Amino acid sequence: MRRTDKEIVNTADKIAIIHKCKVCRLGLSENNKPYIIPLNYGYSFENSALTLFFHSALEGKKAAIIKNNNKACFEVDCDVALIEGEKACKYSCAFKSIIGFGEIILLETKEEKNNGLNKIMRHQTGKEAEYDFTEEALKNVMVYKMAVKEFTGKQKEFPVIKTSPDVSKISS
Repeated sequence: MRRTDKEIVNTADKIAIIHKCKVCRLGLSENNKPYIIPLNYGYSFENSALTLFFHSALEGKKAAIIKNNNKACFEVDCDVALIEGEKACKYSCAFKSIIGFGEIILLETKEEKNNGLNKIMRHQTGKEAEYDFTEEALKNVMVYKMAVKEFTGKQKEFPVIKTSPDVSKISS
């Protein structure tokens, strides 16, 4: 990472960002042509391993690309806000983001699909419920996990504005 001053090095802080975000942009490649798609997702972080979960229809561009090339990258971001400047070149943006790389694996068993869909539902709803998926529903959906091999975090916070004390309130 070029801007090490913006790097998030603490793993717990990176996972907190993944937890806060709700949309993951998945980057795939088909015949050296990039393809990016925004997705709802779920995740787990166990034994220092990050795994993302997402789903798709049985057919479609995403499913076809993954079938032929399971290498992928992802990006999530949150706390995005404009930082105003005195002139155009001084404007900036506050943000927190995570970028990572890994391999996508199709989940095939009823148990794997159910687990993956539950991870997605828990993350998206914020509820620790156990959701039931019918045999029919599981038959009509592709559920994937992305085994993340590496991920980095970056942030730019709002600048701290120093204010002068109101001298009219200081008594002598």
